[in-house]
Amino acid sequence: MAGRESDHRSHTDGAAFGRMWRWLSWEASAIGRSARRAAAGPGPERDVVTQSLKAAGAAAAAWALAGWWWNAPMALMAPWTAVVLVQSTVYRSLRSGVQQLVVIALGTVLAAGAANLTGNTMAAMALVLPVAVLLGNYARFGEHGLYAPTTALFVLAYGSYSALDVLHRLFESAVGAVIGIAVNALILPPVHLRSVRDSLRRLPSQSAELLHAIADGLREGYGRQQAEAWHDRARRITGILSDLRDARLWTRESYRLNPGRKMRRTGPALPPTEWDQAWERIVDPLVALTRSLTSTVSGEPMLRPLPDAALAHLSDLLRAAGDVCAADLAVLEGGDRGRSAREARALALESAWAAHGRLKRQLLEQDSETATSLGGLVAESQQLLYELAPVESDVGAYGDRDSG
Repeated sequence: MAGRESDHRSHTDGAAFGRMWRWLSWEASAIGRSARRAAAGPGPERDVVTQSLKAAGAAAAAWALAGWWWNAPMALMAPWTAVVLVQSTVYRSLRSGVQQLVVIALGTVLAAGAANLTGNTMAAMALVLPVAVLLGNYARFGEHGLYAPTTALFVLAYGSYSALDVLHRLFESAVGAVIGIAVNALILPPVHLRSVRDSLRRLPSQSAELLHAIADGLREGYGRQQAEAWHDRARRITGILSDLRDARLWTRESYRLNPGRKMRRTGPALPPTEWDQAWERIVDPLVALTRSLTSTVSGEPMLRPLPDAALAHLSDLLRAAGDVCAADLAVLEGGDRGRSAREARALALESAWAAHGRLKRQLLEQDSETATSLGGLVAESQQLLYELAPVESDVGAYGDRDSG
């Protein structure tokens, strides 16, 4: 019995070790891929590496000043504050610096007051920690609220609550805050345009890929699973619009109080937010169109399947609409390719409208049930083409010429 239990434990330990080894291997591979992407060129990974190195440098500089040169008694507060104030934007560094200094001051003063009042560390903790934790959960302090109870614990645990100790703690925190903010603002200050550019490119790119895929599928004969996959892809494009809105807000924040904005090199201009709104209107009929296609091939079709002739015309229409989206991507990237893409876009849109006319004439040849199915697709594709028409002019109205 003991031998079997020992074998079972060995087997369990071996399996656990195997799982841990696979997890470590996966993590190492992921870190390696991120490192290769960071080394390959500009991207999110390089941004993270840059900000991490800046935070480490700010902490080292704060310690060199407060701990090594001044030999300050509370020198730890300087690098502790500096490292967390190298934030993703300069504005956020300034705002976080104010929040953190206020929270550290409150935690320090409350702890010192409680210690001097009670004369006992345990009693002071029991008195001050509930108040400090409540202050830390105050929404206006954000993620820095945690520093209220932790600062209070440092003060009480180390017995550093004389008036001079309190002043030293606040002064060293202020030194760290100044260094952290200065490093973030003056050394490669972050401007978050890359996320906006990525989302702007993904909208026409993925829309073109989806429209071309549907066009091919209609020619080859599509089924329920394929139609549902198209509908899922169309709905995921709406997620890109959400990413784009968030990226726009993030970029605007990264410009606030940022001295590095004027030092950034000029690159292809960004379309205004009206361009985003135009794509919101484009995606809606695309989602509706894929939903209608799914309804014609579901287990119990709610709409009658379309005849081959109508599917051929719809395929031509969607392929041309995909070419319009692909041309929008080229226009967005600018340069000589963008200028030639404007002509291609106009021709593709004209071709799409011609296919739509042929599709609409098919309505006259169908029975009432088939005409109902086809009529919905005619209306949705017409709305799609109307919404595609003004996007090119919006793309030409770029206003923001900074690059990140």
